[in-house]
Amino acid sequence: QVRLVESGGGLVQAGDSLRLSCAASGRTFSGYIVGWFRQAPGKEREFVGAIRWSDGSTYYADSVKGRFTISGDNAKTTVYLQMNSRKPEDTAVYYCAGSASGLRIAVSYDYPYWGQGTQVTVSS
Repeated sequence: QVRLVESGGGLVQAGDSLRLSCAASGRTFSGYIVGWFRQAPGKEREFVGAIRWSDGSTYYADSVKGRFTISGDNAKTTVYLQMNSRKPEDTAVYYCAGSASGLRIAVSYDYPYWGQGTQVTVSS
C-alpha cells in the first residue's frame, strides 16, 4: 500500500507557474499509474493528467495539454505536476492518486490511493 502526500499549492496570479509534488511513502511508485485530479467548488472531480511508471508515458486532459507537465524523480518516490500559464479556471483542490492497475487512467474510481489534496488558487 502506498500513502500519498501532495504539496506545493498556493495562490498565484494568472500566467504564473506553480509546481505541485506528490510524495509516496510506504513503497515507491514503481509499477504504478499516478494520476492528478482536481476539484473546483461545486464541480465534480476531473482528470488532469497521469504518468505510467512502467514506460514513462504521460497523459493529459485537453484543458491542460501544452500547459501542464507531469514528471517523476529517479527514485520513483515523487511525482511532479508543473503548471504553466495558469488560468483562473485552474483554481481547485488538486489531488494525486495511485493505481496499480491503470486500465482507465482518467477514471477517478480506478485509483484506490489518494492524497489529502492541496489548494491552488489562480487570481486574474
